[in-house]
Amino acid sequence: MKIDTGNTAWMITATAFVLLMTPGLAFFYGGMTRAKSALNMMMMSFVSMVAVTVTWTLYGHSMAFDTFGEADGLVNGFVGGADAFGLQSLVGAVTGDDGTGMPSLVFSAFQLTFAIITVALISGAIADRARFGSWVVFSVAWATLVYFPVAHWVWGGGWLADLGIEDFAGGTVVHVNAGAAGLALALVLGRRVGWPEDPMRPHNLPMVLLGAGLLWFGWFGFNAGSELAVDGTTGLAFINTQIAAATAAGAWLFVEKLRDGHSTSLGIASGAVAGLVAITPACGFVDPWAAGALGAVAGTACACAVGLKRRFGYDDSLDVVGVHLVGGAIGAVALGLVARYPFAPGQNQGLVYGGPISQLAVQAIGPVAVGLYSFGMAWIIGKAIDRTMGFRVTAQEEMTGLDLTTHAESGYDLGRGSGASPYGSPKAAVSAVSPVSAMSSGRPPSP
Repeated sequence: MKIDTGNTAWMITATAFVLLMTPGLAFFYGGMTRAKSALNMMMMSFVSMVAVTVTWTLYGHSMAFDTFGEADGLVNGFVGGADAFGLQSLVGAVTGDDGTGMPSLVFSAFQLTFAIITVALISGAIADRARFGSWVVFSVAWATLVYFPVAHWVWGGGWLADLGIEDFAGGTVVHVNAGAAGLALALVLGRRVGWPEDPMRPHNLPMVLLGAGLLWFGWFGFNAGSELAVDGTTGLAFINTQIAAATAAGAWLFVEKLRDGHSTSLGIASGAVAGLVAITPACGFVDPWAAGALGAVAGTACACAVGLKRRFGYDDSLDVVGVHLVGGAIGAVALGLVARYPFAPGQNQGLVYGGPISQLAVQAIGPVAVGLYSFGMAWIIGKAIDRTMGFRVTAQEEMTGLDLTTHAESGYDLGRGSGASPYGSPKAAVSAVSPVSAMSSGRPPSP
């Protein structure tokens, strides 16, 4: 098939949009942490681009989208191929097997950016307390054992695809997957020192808003690009993305006003992201009215869900569970109700349009299966890392701040010279904060 230059140009652009989302996430997460660990939080996103790109090039693409030759059944239902340097096999190919008319390497690059941001999303659940080297090891292990197989389940012809699950741009593959892993790691690492007595509010809300804006911008490539072409469905996904983000942000602000008496900048940023998460699996399959309704439901539900961490005692630092796990599941299941597929009439409709209840069941099975698998594997990987190389920093390092103790840097020059530690060196900074001084500050050392 001859290369379609229009489709190819759009997909290269969409790929760049989605890659920009990871630096956007770094700003979003970095602003939500305390100032003393902002750089560390941003580094966890940036290093995901390094770790996942290497693994994707070596074997990730093959695991997600290739097959084991003539093998089928359980093997190809669970995971694709595992050839070393599997991406190299695409170099000579003119187009992919999907018939979109773009080079296979462009499709692979687009999918790589999804893998990168999925891993980066998890980091928000363990802000302020994870060892950087351990996070890198986790990123490689989780991408290998969880993300690549799950992408194959849904998008690579695996067992969920055989059941008929629909996930236009990653509600199950990306958001439920990352949210469940974030919950597991939050439980493995335990609470931050002083939480929940210390509210640990975001240190830089303008940075949060900047990150949310970059995410919102990049999400148009994330969703509209997932059509892998330029057609009517691309336009539908694009406008539905905008509608859902807006209605979700408005719903979150409304909940805040009723519950707390005021609406916040953090609320409008978080609400927009919640709407973007929820519309991700549905953006190319629902009418605009449904996108608006879905955004409103997600904004309301996620605004309420972020409070569950205090009720149940798990320290999900930056609300990965409340926004991504809950929002992704809402969007995935909603397809079984309001999907209409106006540009693909041969596919199953939602119950509202007379579709079979079996589609609703499949849409529910997907998030449950992926959530349980991701949670279980993240728990096992996290525990293994914690028992061997250690996953959590010491209480002294945590209270000093990971920017200094891990990276020997500071995000802000507050009049103490060129961003250097007030204690003279990162090592001195750690030793200067003892468990006794921590107790006197009202923040007990971790168990």
